[in-house]
This record gives sequence, structure tokens and C-alpha cells, in this order.
Amino acid sequence: MKNDNLKGQHRINEQIRAKEVRIVGDEVESKVYPIAQALKLAEEHEADLVEISPNAQPPVCRIIDYSKFLYQLKKRQKEQKAKQVKVNVKEIRFGPQTDDHDYNFKLKHAKGFLEDGDKVRAYVFFKGRSILFKEQGEVLLLRFANDLEDYAKVDQMPVLEGKRMTIQLSPKKGVASKKSTTPKNAESSAAASTPSDEEE
Repeated sequence: MKNDNLKGQHRINEQIRAKEVRIVGDEVESKVYPIAQALKLAEEHEADLVEISPNAQPPVCRIIDYSKFLYQLKKRQKEQKAKQVKVNVKEIRFGPQTDDHDYNFKLKHAKGFLEDGDKVRAYVFFKGRSILFKEQGEVLLLRFANDLEDYAKVDQMPVLEGKRMTIQLSPKKGVASKKSTTPKNAESSAAASTPSDEEE
């Protein structure tokens, strides 16, 4: 069941340990009731007594169908999640000896991503013996961060993980413009992160 993860968060009916509870809601008069009377009221309404504020003195309860209560809670959580701004992370890949033309091409894409409010994760992939050039890779990533200092702040300095050295950047406040309604970044993302040589 979808609501299983929400079950157990609230005490209901006989699980409520308080001697008296405050009932709120439209169904009954909002006041403090002894627990036995509160349970009887819930039974009369063919509903559950649900403890919604256990730390209040006395605890606050509602008389409501518990399944309906869980459904409404789940719906509210889903709406809140939908309102949260989703941050995309765009990847840009370099080789340890990327030429200036390729570098500038990818730098331009990175600026576009940051202006759209996306984070940028740039990495240098070391293939085979090219791991010997890891210092070169670090210099390249630091140059990249420096060239983007007007657009981004560094979240993570270059870190070597296996065959990859990665740096992560976030857009500076005031740089990000409103997201375009057209998916203009779909192709540029692929162009910026698709290498000519495959990872091994």
C-alpha cells in the first residue's frame, strides 16, 4: 500500500495513552474530553480517533476516517514535493589534453546551463596511461572554475575518483534566468558531455 510508510506515525483509537484529549474539527464540539468519551464519539461517527498533536497538553485529536486522513496527508506531501524547485546537474567531460577549441565550446555550454539554474559537474576522464596527466586535469578543472567565476561558485574542488577527476559548480544568485519553456538544453547537454572516445 502507498500509505504504509505513513502508518505508525500517529496513534489511533486504543493506542492513545492520554487520560484526556482535545478534539478539534467540524464533526464535534472542539473541547477536552476524557479518552473513553472521545473513543465513544469516534465510534458514534463510525470513524477513528487520530492523535495529530501528541506533544500538546492535552494531546490534540481529530475524529476522521484514518484511511482518508492518510490519503490527504500523502496528497499534501506530494503537492509540497511538486512545489520544490528541481535542480538538474549537467555533466561536461574533458580529456586530460583538451584543445582550446573544444574547451571554449564546453565552457559556452556550461555558461548556458548555469544561466538556466542548473548545476554543472565537470570531469576529466583518464583513459589508460593518461592517468599520468592527473595534474594537467586538475589545472584544467581549476581553469574552468576560474573562467566561470562570474557565473558559478565552486561546491567541490577537484577530486579524483577512480579514473575521473571531478569538480562541481552551482549557479551564483542572480545569474540564473527563468527556465526556458522549450527543452533547448537537451541537445547541448549531449554535445557538451558526449565524448569522442568511449569510457572504459
